[in-house]
Amino acid sequence: MSILIFATNNQHKVEEMRSILGNDFEIITLKEAGIDIDIPEPYNTLEANATEKSSVIHRLTGLDCFSEDTGLEVMSLNGEPGVKSARYAGENCSFDDNIKKLLANLKGTIDRKAQFRTILSLVLNGIEYKFEGLCKGIIIAYKRGESGFGYDPVFIPDGSNKTFAEMELPEKNIFSHRKKAVEKMAAFLSQ
Repeated sequence: MSILIFATNNQHKVEEMRSILGNDFEIITLKEAGIDIDIPEPYNTLEANATEKSSVIHRLTGLDCFSEDTGLEVMSLNGEPGVKSARYAGENCSFDDNIKKLLANLKGTIDRKAQFRTILSLVLNGIEYKFEGLCKGIIIAYKRGESGFGYDPVFIPDGSNKTFAEMELPEKNIFSHRKKAVEKMAAFLSQ
């Protein structure tokens, strides 16, 4: 079984990755690897931030690792919140703060098309590989559901009438942007 360090401290993302990859790979969190740092995301693109995170962990450990950066891109808001999705309402804001700002910015807007976009950066034997996953959908005007995290309560993926927050993880993974990127990485790793 291959061991990969996942460069995150977000337990929701770890659970999602483990449920997607199953038993083919052992995913080790930063904490489990004995790494107690919060890696900054200083760049203006998901790609550059993902590279930064995996590069830092590879430099620290010399081990195979991967990272991801995900953003919600709303078409009528010129791609906002995008790379700033986690901090849309400011530093140290909550998921609710971000959702409130998003819904306020969309008030009165008819075009509510959006997509989640994930970029995975895998460093394997010192070489970086990138994988992208997209999930298109719409932003609804009010929150629905209790599961998930982030913008899940206001995002309905194309092909469903439920928000991500109304889905259990196996159902969410049918649509998941993160799953699509991880499946590409898993196919690459199994070659």
